[in-house]
Amino acid sequence: MSFIATNLLLAISVAVELTTNSIYSNNLGKFELTNIPPAPRGVPQIEVTFELDANGILKVSAVDKGTGKGESITITNDKGRLSTEDIERMVEEAEKYAEEDKANRERIESRNKLENYAYSLKNQVNDDEGLGGKVDEDDKESLLEAVKETQDWLEANAAEAAAEDFDEQFQKLSDVAYPITSKLYGSAGGAGEDDAEPDHDEL
Repeated sequence: MSFIATNLLLAISVAVELTTNSIYSNNLGKFELTNIPPAPRGVPQIEVTFELDANGILKVSAVDKGTGKGESITITNDKGRLSTEDIERMVEEAEKYAEEDKANRERIESRNKLENYAYSLKNQVNDDEGLGGKVDEDDKESLLEAVKETQDWLEANAAEAAAEDFDEQFQKLSDVAYPITSKLYGSAGGAGEDDAEPDHDEL
């Protein structure tokens, strides 16, 4: 199974293929999801399901989770091209790749979250009319040092790091930033001890 998409998605083509090696590939069928709202690559969430009956007939369905729009194709075992074993193997491989795609998507989301947080925090600390003008020099130095450590880590490790690694670095940076920024909110708003802790992502 393969997906064909442009940078801004208006349609997604789902091609179902039976592959025995890296050279030979038997095209079993193809269908398209159309009229999908434009969005950056990786944002739309397409759920693909496989249903195999006792006669070796395979139904492949794809649904855009954002719009609920779906399409499907039914592949019959004609011309001897698709055995039950082939179908089962194809489904197993598709499920395996779906898990890999999910892990990769989570990794990208965690990386973007960390990069955006470090970038935003650095800009705010350097803004003398904003956060930079409200924190003392020691706190400002601590924040900038923590941001630099994060950016250095990203430069050295981003290519190989897992989602959990990015999340750990995010928490590490947040542990430095939150006590400093919370002092500003505390002095300005006079929040009580029972108030809920603000989300660290808001910087």
